[in-house]
Amino acid sequence: MQAIIVDDSKAMRAILRNMMEDLGFAVWEAGGGAEALDLLRHQGRPDVALVDWNMPGMSGVDLIRQMRADPLLEGLRILMVTTEVEAARVAVALQAGAQEYLMKPFTAETLQEKLSLLGLRKG
Repeated sequence: MQAIIVDDSKAMRAILRNMMEDLGFAVWEAGGGAEALDLLRHQGRPDVALVDWNMPGMSGVDLIRQMRADPLLEGLRILMVTTEVEAARVAVALQAGAQEYLMKPFTAETLQEKLSLLGLRKG
């Protein structure tokens, strides 16, 4: 299985990469929305995208909207991973096309639970 992690924090990308690789995922990383879209155009559709909300240039919500508008990314599972905790923000992310929402900080167990809810199992 493959995953793309989109976060402007190199440290957060490293944490997520380690957790996802431990769960058997091959991982691509992008530091922002434009880089993520470029990777997706060249690498194809992964099984899941883990997207941060707050990034310079293009917010995670705007990235999700662009991914949802692209027919080549149809079926892509999207997990918003963010510090945004207000219910209204969760609703905005879900309306944009995220299917699950993981609040930072999180544990490997909560990440795995969210991936299971998306139909992605370990191994």
